[in-house]
Amino acid sequence: MNLPEFCIRRPIAAVMFNLALAVIGIVGLSRLPVRELPDIDPPVVSVTTIYPGANAELVEADVTEPMEQEINNISGIKILRSESREQVSAITVEFDLNRNVDVGAQDVRDRISRVRDKLPDDIKEPVVAKQDADAQEVMWVALSSPSRSTLELSNLAERQIKDRLQILPGVGGVNFGGEKRPSMRIWLDTTKMSSRQITAADIRKLLDRENVELPSGKIEGQNRSLSILARGRMDQPEQYADLIVREDAGSPIRLRDVATIEIGPEVEDTIARFSGEPAVGLGVVKQSDANAVDVARAVRRELEKIKPTLPSDIRIDIPYDSSLYVEAAIEEVGFTLGLSFVLVVLLIYFFLHNVRATLIPSSAIPLSILATFGLIYFLNYSINILTLLALVLAIGIVVDDAIVVLENIMRHIEEGMSPFEASILSMKEITGAVLAITASLIVVFLPIAFQSGTTGILFREFAITLAGAVAISAFVALTLSPALGANFLRPKSDKNTAFSRWVERGFHRLSASYAASLGFALRSPRLLLGLGAGTLALTILLYRVIPQEFLPDEDKGTIIAVIVTPEGSTPESTDRYLRQAEKIASEYPEVQSFFSAIALSRGAPGQANLGIMFIRLKKDRDRTALQLARPGARGSMFTRMISEIQGAVVIPFLPKAVGRGFGESFQLILQSSNLALLEKTAKQMRDEIADAGFLSQPRTNFNYEKPQLSLKIDRDRAANLGVSVRDISEALQILLGGLDISRFNYEGKQYDVIAQLKRTDRLVPDELQSIYVRTQSGQLVPIRNLVTTSEQGSVNSIFHFLRQRSASVTGQPQGVTLGQAIEKTQEIARRILPPEVTLEFDGEARELVSGRGEAWQIIFLALLIVYMALAAQFESLVHPFTIMIALPMAVFGALLLIFSLGFINQLAVIPQYVPPGTLPAPLAWLFGVMPEIPSMNLNLYSLIGLVLLLGLVTKNSILLVEFANQRRALGISAVEAMRQAGAVRLRPILMTALSTIIGIIPIALGLGAGAESRRPLGVAVVGGMLTSTFLTLYLVPAFYVMIDRLIPARTTKPANLS
Repeated sequence: MNLPEFCIRRPIAAVMFNLALAVIGIVGLSRLPVRELPDIDPPVVSVTTIYPGANAELVEADVTEPMEQEINNISGIKILRSESREQVSAITVEFDLNRNVDVGAQDVRDRISRVRDKLPDDIKEPVVAKQDADAQEVMWVALSSPSRSTLELSNLAERQIKDRLQILPGVGGVNFGGEKRPSMRIWLDTTKMSSRQITAADIRKLLDRENVELPSGKIEGQNRSLSILARGRMDQPEQYADLIVREDAGSPIRLRDVATIEIGPEVEDTIARFSGEPAVGLGVVKQSDANAVDVARAVRRELEKIKPTLPSDIRIDIPYDSSLYVEAAIEEVGFTLGLSFVLVVLLIYFFLHNVRATLIPSSAIPLSILATFGLIYFLNYSINILTLLALVLAIGIVVDDAIVVLENIMRHIEEGMSPFEASILSMKEITGAVLAITASLIVVFLPIAFQSGTTGILFREFAITLAGAVAISAFVALTLSPALGANFLRPKSDKNTAFSRWVERGFHRLSASYAASLGFALRSPRLLLGLGAGTLALTILLYRVIPQEFLPDEDKGTIIAVIVTPEGSTPESTDRYLRQAEKIASEYPEVQSFFSAIALSRGAPGQANLGIMFIRLKKDRDRTALQLARPGARGSMFTRMISEIQGAVVIPFLPKAVGRGFGESFQLILQSSNLALLEKTAKQMRDEIADAGFLSQPRTNFNYEKPQLSLKIDRDRAANLGVSVRDISEALQILLGGLDISRFNYEGKQYDVIAQLKRTDRLVPDELQSIYVRTQSGQLVPIRNLVTTSEQGSVNSIFHFLRQRSASVTGQPQGVTLGQAIEKTQEIARRILPPEVTLEFDGEARELVSGRGEAWQIIFLALLIVYMALAAQFESLVHPFTIMIALPMAVFGALLLIFSLGFINQLAVIPQYVPPGTLPAPLAWLFGVMPEIPSMNLNLYSLIGLVLLLGLVTKNSILLVEFANQRRALGISAVEAMRQAGAVRLRPILMTALSTIIGIIPIALGLGAGAESRRPLGVAVVGGMLTSTFLTLYLVPAFYVMIDRLIPARTTKPANLS
């Protein structure tokens, strides 16, 4: 007794088996985490080191190079990047995807500790974090008040908010935007200092000597012990002001005589606003292995607990929260799941026009879906857009096996058998076909398990989820469906409703038409195969002309604008440009709020020439984020920003689910040891790309445009006076760089004591005339007498990629996809790139280039494994080709529909790029009524659809070939066997194909949050299924007959299917 027969005879046991799977799934569903995509973030560790007062070259030579050399010895590093800029060294270590980030972080810490003695004494301790130094914040929290200063807001944010958010699970860091961290500012006056014979070194020695608190031991008596605390550290500005620097003729010269002391901001460059009002922002960065949705939920819960503890005039807003889109997209996919279920059930009823018969295959859907949640839980996956998409697709697929089983049972019932007898006989006939269909669908996803890149990991959860659902549905079809068919269906009845009679008449007419056309196909197989060859040629052509991208842009309800001003710009100068952008954004009714900041702090001093805006859009709006952020389009927010903000570069971004930080999607990396050649080549590539026009505002990060005052020390003259190079450098470092000399206690926390000239005294190079150092004889000498000055350009940042100095050319594709931008760039590089310069891509462009080869490897292995599975199932080396003949037709249909909808989208956006009145009225009307259908390109999601088709389209072929082989085993000719197969299998083929298509149509329509990513997948599957279903009904029989004529012995050998 086999499994189906056991379940037919023991229906209650069959029901309990299946309910047990559903219960396990329900329990697993309640414990599954929620996230946007599978965990594809690479294990990333960052090392951030602050070197006060140092320029980029000094930071590179003294800090970055030694640490990179040591870190590079760690095994498992995929990419090593670094940036050395003014005062900051930022090293990013990206490990292989299978590397544990905790182990990687500990390895980095160990290596840093080894090299610490070789680093300068003045650096702050390197900070090692399990996150990218340029990681994208998952949310921003804005703290504002109408009556408090930014310093007060910063103090509140750090004391009452930051620490509580920092310790939440999954939070990798909290970055400040616009923070004014308290510090004891000692604003020195060089005129007063020189008149009193005081140098910067004297101030440093004074604070080192007077502001100190050391362990003082204890006094132990006979009965008690007293610890001693010598309170030498000063906490109030008045205490510092009273310090005696030196005495002059018996009169003390106090610090107040040469300086102004106050509690002020540690960093002067940062500015932040929320919807135009001063604010302090806290950017929450998740750990590289954390769940963004869980982190955001935890932060929101914690903020609700914090709000009652804050003063009543403090307002907390969340101007940016990436998790809201994720939750909306998950909810939308959940709705699509329910809609697909309803549509598929209605389709089944249409074909079977029998409530009892409809309930049997329909029951397979919830059981299979629920049981799959248990599989997802045990595999440690999550509820994300891809796993839910897999389940939506599964609705139309999991019902197929049950439909095949039920349709065969009902056919025998119509022939006069009892439901019990019909079920027994049907399972003997159909079990092989069910197993073959299931195997062909499952094995197509096996190659994905061996892929380790981003594409493979993204595929994996989707593929395993769908394969698991298919496997479970096969179990349901072989256990529950025959059990219910034998015990729930009724014997043949002559009572038919008008609806059932109408459906049957329509189907009989369709069947008769198909039989006539099939006869022509069987008589002219070469003509049909010629048509197939032509279709294959068109498929290759379509693949070449359809644009490619890695991931489509998505409307997440947020637009990010980056404002880059010329090198050397002050915060005030950058703020003028940022205010222009704020004014433009505020004029759009779609904008709900915006958060703006200059010199965002990521644990290190920010860049004063870099401003950023997070523009949050209203839920109910006329235009999408894609339309508002589209450069060059009429009415686009960024078209206005780019054209109206002169003197700065405005870069629009749409937040992406995959990628590093806020970098442009196109990132070209040039590497060379010859710096002059590197700079020349980078600028030449930038200019060539700008002339070609396929990138919006291309720019390079390698230039010598940052103004720098170079001081050449006259060593001989300095030595004669007894002045060391260190004396000169220390004076400059303290007075101009702002040196953290000591620490003080402020409301229970330790902050820096910083001595520096006021900003007003650091405006022009002539201020060097007032800076003095002490000679060996005790006299003061101005530094200007010991140096020669020259103003020249310097590099703001020095970048390394894979330990080599590098320059990047970045931008956003304009009028082309990312894939087309890469191809055009490679053409330019082949023409102008010298041999000494190498080319790499980074970011999303790198993923696209590497993902192409990975995708083709997946497709090739999938085809090979499908062939092997079919060969084993049918015990034939020939018939797998008969079944797989439909695959090119499916790919053709998928590409044709993608191309057609993409073409419609291109026509629909034409009016946005031409002046009003340019187009003739009929064309303007036609283009105006056309819908915009973005993301109709070859990308990761459409590729998933193509791989899925490899398994889906074989099932119809299997039904035909399996039935024909059974008839051939009875001695019937190939032509007649295939004629009978077409007549008998037409209904299940149409039912399974249409159930799959109907189940996927809600995805293809692409409505709601996340539509841009779901649509390419759905369109690819719908297009492929439509063409393959139609052509399979003719091409497979024609090829079967043709093979029989060529190799008759092979085709007559029966397959052991039961």
